[in-house]
Amino acid sequence: MVSKKRHWFWNLLLVITVIVCVSVLTMHYRNWIKTAPDHIQLVSGFYIEKVSYSDLDSVVLVERIPPMIRLNGFSALEKEKGIFQEFKDSLTDKKIYVFVDNISQPKIKLVYNDSIKLYFNLKDSMETVVMFNGLQEKLTKGMVPN
Repeated sequence: MVSKKRHWFWNLLLVITVIVCVSVLTMHYRNWIKTAPDHIQLVSGFYIEKVSYSDLDSVVLVERIPPMIRLNGFSALEKEKGIFQEFKDSLTDKKIYVFVDNISQPKIKLVYNDSIKLYFNLKDSMETVVMFNGLQEKLTKGMVPN
């Protein structure tokens, strides 16, 4: 019996493809939140959103996100991530950023720069509540004149 050997290029291409797929899955697996004294940055794979505390208009804890049209992003099991648009605002270009790790848990709704909305939560609902309380504190500090 004659055995065929694969060319080294195809083996290399297969290994690189698997590495890229695993790294993209790892990047989107959860929300990575970085807090700084003047801003919060949410990273989920290719989606990055930086919100300055001075730009915050409101911080609300909501149970459900409104029905929206997905412009790009994905939904998988309990995760909902990407850039969306509300049904009622389909004529405008107002984008809504969604970084939800667990759709059944409460979500934090940030409104900043007068009309930009961002929904996010963390895997653990207690961590989400702690983050909400911290953002509420930053919002009230920003509203008090010096």
